[in-house]
Amino acid sequence: MEILLVAVGVLVGTLSGFFGIGGGMILVPILMLLGIDIKTAIGISIVQMVFSSFYGSYLNHKKGSLIVGEGIWVGIGGFVGGAIGAYVSDMVPEEILQFLFLGLLIFALYRLFSAKGSESGEVKTLDPKVLFIVGFVIGIFAISLGVGGSILLTPILAGFLHYPIKKAVSAGLFFVAFSSVAGLFMKLSTGTIDLEKGIYVAVASLVGVYIGIWLKDHVTASKHKFYLMIMYSVALLILIKKMFLG
Repeated sequence: MEILLVAVGVLVGTLSGFFGIGGGMILVPILMLLGIDIKTAIGISIVQMVFSSFYGSYLNHKKGSLIVGEGIWVGIGGFVGGAIGAYVSDMVPEEILQFLFLGLLIFALYRLFSAKGSESGEVKTLDPKVLFIVGFVIGIFAISLGVGGSILLTPILAGFLHYPIKKAVSAGLFFVAFSSVAGLFMKLSTGTIDLEKGIYVAVASLVGVYIGIWLKDHVTASKHKFYLMIMYSVALLILIKKMFLG
């Protein structure tokens, strides 16, 4: 099982670095497919997201693709919302979590398909209170489902708040660092996390993050979007198979 978890960690880390996501959107369905229940899978996913988001944000900042700025306010909101979301996942029945996760994937796929994919332009200046509220709401919803929140935040920043797509992707991964840390603290305090399995996946994901960010710098924006749609679709099919076919 350990070798399998390491392999999964490298795969999810690569996707995290390439697409600017926490990785939970893919990791949770894969762990469920391996026979791990969704609540344990969520805990493992949160551990992995802490590692991949911090390392990925460091690499993006080093390359100049991450501008902190307003992301701090969204991140603080995500931290507070993520702390609440960790408790929500322990109180909500497993079946409801699965359907919420399914809805989240469908929404993300739709927003990605309809996005214009702007690559340049100035970022609209927003009220810090608005940014905090956006981060807070996404943090609650995302951490309760074991995802970092970037799959919601990135479409919102690009599709509704007119962020250039590349800046939105970098801001999305930066947001994950805040929300996932809050979720980890709350999960550890309630004792509802398999830390050993989480560490195996998380450490292995660092290798994948480095690979993913390197790959991201060597593909065009149109191909990047196409690959992202494939990833969302695969995650959706895996989850549907688990929920309805066993």
